[in-house]
Amino acid sequence: MAKRSGGLRFQPSGGERKAQVPVGKKQKLSIERLANDGRGIAFVDGRSWFVAGALPGEEVEARVLAARSQVVEARAERILQAVELRRQPPCAHAGTCGGCTLQHLPHAEQLALKQRSLSEQLQRVGGIEPEQWAAPLVGPEFAYRRRARIAVRWDVKNKQLEVGFRAAASQDIVAIADCPVLVQPLQPLLRALPLLLRSLDKPQALGHVELFHGTQAALLLRHTAPLGEADLARLRSFCAEHQAQLWLHGAGEPEADQPGLSLGYRLEPWNLELQYRLGDFVQVNGPVNQAMVEQALDWLAAQTGERVLDLFCGLGNFALPLAQQVAEVVAVEGVQTMVERARDNARANGLSNLHFFRADLSKPLAEGGWARQQFDAVLLDPPRDGAFEVVKQIAVLGARRLVYVSCNPATLARDAAELVRQGYRLKRAGILDMFPQTAHVEAMALFEAG
Repeated sequence: MAKRSGGLRFQPSGGERKAQVPVGKKQKLSIERLANDGRGIAFVDGRSWFVAGALPGEEVEARVLAARSQVVEARAERILQAVELRRQPPCAHAGTCGGCTLQHLPHAEQLALKQRSLSEQLQRVGGIEPEQWAAPLVGPEFAYRRRARIAVRWDVKNKQLEVGFRAAASQDIVAIADCPVLVQPLQPLLRALPLLLRSLDKPQALGHVELFHGTQAALLLRHTAPLGEADLARLRSFCAEHQAQLWLHGAGEPEADQPGLSLGYRLEPWNLELQYRLGDFVQVNGPVNQAMVEQALDWLAAQTGERVLDLFCGLGNFALPLAQQVAEVVAVEGVQTMVERARDNARANGLSNLHFFRADLSKPLAEGGWARQQFDAVLLDPPRDGAFEVVKQIAVLGARRLVYVSCNPATLARDAAELVRQGYRLKRAGILDMFPQTAHVEAMALFEAG
């Protein structure tokens, strides 16, 4: 990638206050470097410009999206002088659809950007560097998303239903017939969906649609008013034609149109199938999820007679494979329905050496039960907020090895610094390319007691 310059330069304090840059203004810019979110950075009149769709070394014409003090957010509307690094985005909607922001950047460079983001966060927040960097964990660059949320909005003025994905930096909806990052089995559903929705008697009552693919396809329709029998018949016919389950989401929780329906995904190396209900958290990238579980178990290196703690266990994505190789797994989750779902998954897969508990893991470890036990190893996969309250007490569990799976390098770096303070060493770290074509960074880190 292009050589990076030094830190960001900002307008010095004092002196005459400059007029704010108006939204919509067009500005020619020379891009100097990339921010960690993949936007190009330029400097004009003491202001730092963050420009979506621009690469270092390029001359662009950008339109202002927002401005505050010395920072301007903009989008490249014309590339006046492109660099050789730039590639033609595979999707015709790149730059307008808000889903993918890095299609103009070759995949290898996307990985380098994410690696740099993780490294800089570890250094800046905790002054830490792993003893070994792991190679990026990658899967397919396209056709990887097994879940998509489709925006739906009734245009009162034109009396027309808009269907598509949200536009970049806007509430506009971009009509899309084909999405290159969506798994192939969902493409026919995506293409046929607008015609179906526009045929319904009450399009004004539609909220959004979600498409899923696991052991089979599923369609979830959010509606704000009861659906008539004619509309239900159209939806059922559509789903039958596309061999998809129909789920409806009205005032309460999502419910299957037909009782007893369930959706799942497989973890083939362990011959496991995990069931879930629409609305549960499931990783959108099936191949990378499986590779992530394999790598986590390899790094954790749990042995036959050991006891392992899985924090933020969800449906049992890590806990069930772990249970096949150790004596006991204690799995903890903050949402009771997910605890029950994980317990059901363990039972359905014939695993009896797992014990599930509910606890608020945003708070310090509970005083009773599982939190007073000792463990040989710990695996945790927290949300974006991280696991600081848990990590502050992790040493009392006695674990010699800890694998931390993160969806936010900033909170990983914060929590890593706390683990190092407690005597753990950061042995290995690396990125997980869970969301190709975006700047979203997932990572995995291995800690070992000193």
